[in-house]
Amino acid sequence: MTKKILATLCAAPLALSAAAADVQGSADTALTIYSSAQAGSISPEQYRNGGQGQSIPGYALIRQERTMNLDKGRTLIRFTDVAAQIDPTTVSFTSLTDPEGTRVIEQNYQFDLVSTDKLLEKYIDNEITVEQQRGDKTETITGVLTSTAGHLILKSSDGSVRIVNGYAGVKLPKLPGGLITKPTLVWDVATTKPGAHRTRVAYQTTGITWWADYNFTYSEGKDANSCKLDTGAWVSILNQSGGSYQDAKLRLIAGDVQRGQPAPRMMMKGRVAEMAKADATPAFAEKTFFEYHLYTLGFPTTLPNNSTKQIELFPAARDVACEKTLLYYGQANPFYGYGSPMLDRNYGLESNKKVDVYLTFKNSKENNMGMPLPAGRIRVSKLDTADNSLEFVGEDRIDHTPKNEKARIKLGSAFDVIGERRQVDFRIDTNAKWMEEDIEIKLRNQKDEAVTVIARENLSRWNNWRILKGSQPHEKQDANTVHFPVKIAKGSEAVVRYTVRYTW
Repeated sequence: MTKKILATLCAAPLALSAAAADVQGSADTALTIYSSAQAGSISPEQYRNGGQGQSIPGYALIRQERTMNLDKGRTLIRFTDVAAQIDPTTVSFTSLTDPEGTRVIEQNYQFDLVSTDKLLEKYIDNEITVEQQRGDKTETITGVLTSTAGHLILKSSDGSVRIVNGYAGVKLPKLPGGLITKPTLVWDVATTKPGAHRTRVAYQTTGITWWADYNFTYSEGKDANSCKLDTGAWVSILNQSGGSYQDAKLRLIAGDVQRGQPAPRMMMKGRVAEMAKADATPAFAEKTFFEYHLYTLGFPTTLPNNSTKQIELFPAARDVACEKTLLYYGQANPFYGYGSPMLDRNYGLESNKKVDVYLTFKNSKENNMGMPLPAGRIRVSKLDTADNSLEFVGEDRIDHTPKNEKARIKLGSAFDVIGERRQVDFRIDTNAKWMEEDIEIKLRNQKDEAVTVIARENLSRWNNWRILKGSQPHEKQDANTVHFPVKIAKGSEAVVRYTVRYTW
């Protein structure tokens, strides 16, 4: 049935209420894509979800320029080259040839697309012919269609009613008007200048996003804490907007761009860097734009619907200096006051044994970098000299990182360096309003080389604290955090002990 109805639909022209403007040539398309996608947050299932673009965390501003022939006075324009996920409240139409003398009288967005059910609904109270298969024979039933809800109900000329299920085909006397096969923008345009107009159509659509992934190659430095990075990146664009964009000019916005609800807040999660050698040409040119950063692709690109495209984000930067840090954060679930001191002596007895590995690098020109880095995921690999293969060693996300700022990424936890934390003693005098806690941290290094571990402690029982004594010097990081840098010889253990007093 469906095939026969649709065949009829495709064979006949659709009736228009007015003549459409003559559109000349293909459109010149430009896209500016915004995104709230965090790197790695889009699953492979979303790549292949059949175009359910509303679940894609991003949107784009689409601008298309093309030539249209307009009559003097009013012309009806039907524009079908729009994304299915369009926001119709953002649409604008402009004549670049005669902007002062051309105006839009009325603007409509039609999205009631033709289907078998909608086509049959057009024939309620009209006579149709239904074919039913009876074994090897085809039975023909003619009558006035009175309902299409679940099945067809036909009223014959003699007044009898026939309920038809499982029909093989439907013959319609003619194709009704007002049917559309694609989402369509319709403008009623008035102009004082007839002839060819260069026009611009602009709108926003959801179902499209971008992000980028940095790929770093790690190599050892002169000592255990220094290292080098070779960097590169790809930008990925996912288009499930319901529209295709041929040879489009592409721009990406990086920054926290606010949008009103119910539309999602667009936080540009892409990444870029011009950490290139002087003779390398970046694929994207970067510039400051308002309080954000704008990245423009240097050549046109095609973005088909339901597709993912990857483009090099910046040329490789080599020998970026970095620092490797081992950090032990032994305290689980630190307490931050909630308006009163934490007096429970058993607080903080749980101990984490993992010593985490971090890499820190400065995004500066002197460090072979120096371009604003949009937030994204960094994957780090290390060369195995046994067979010259790259092996993955960890990944993390960075936030938007301006030039001359530092970025720190966590790669994982060290295998051969272990930590233990315990409370040695606890004393409290609620009348005098003080309490003291003795903490011991043991760090063991089973590597074949000496290492430096930073023992991080959150002094979170109360805001007013003072370290009375400690086995090693400490560095105050903020109002509740101190660091104890500890050097540990190979195959050895180091112990940090300190006493802290809280008063209130």
